Amino acid sequence: MNQSNTHNPNSPLALLDVADYLPHRAPMILIDRLLEHQPDTLLSEVFIQPSSPYFDDKTQSVPNYVGIEYMAQSIAALAGIEATAKQQPIRVGFLLGTRKLQLHIKAYQLGQRYQIRVSRLYQEESGLAVFDCQILHQATLVATANINVFQPQDTQAYIAQSSQDNREDNS
Repeated sequence: MNQSNTHNPNSPLALLDVADYLPHRAPMILIDRLLEHQPDTLLSEVFIQPSSPYFDDKTQSVPNYVGIEYMAQSIAALAGIEATAKQQPIRVGFLLGTRKLQLHIKAYQLGQRYQIRVSRLYQEESGLAVFDCQILHQATLVATANINVFQPQDTQAYIAQSSQDNREDNS
């Protein structure tokens, strides 16, 4: 992937609808565009505007902690692109946790574009994976984290089993 902060907003990937690659639906789609894709890596973008989810009218910004969800949705979009390429359905994944989270700004400011780069560091056949994530603003690193995710083969069976385990633990 091109490591610079330049990209072609008219590339075929940038012209695709993000919603086609996420298991989310509006209004909970937080990223705006897909910019670059290579194996195990995706660059996406969010443009902060008054209609952005979690936009605070008082501060004219989106709080920095929402960046974790920008990262998670970029990971989900990468999984969606990979599934589509293999002609497989797009599956739900679960954010298990973050490590090494660093938020270098207090908020994502109105009228600004931020790029989110996610790179797969590790993945097990079980669906457990770890991603290195970065959010950049005009080539300046504004947030980083390692995010652990899990994408089960059968989401409904996983949820049902988790619910059963919770009931047994609480009895």
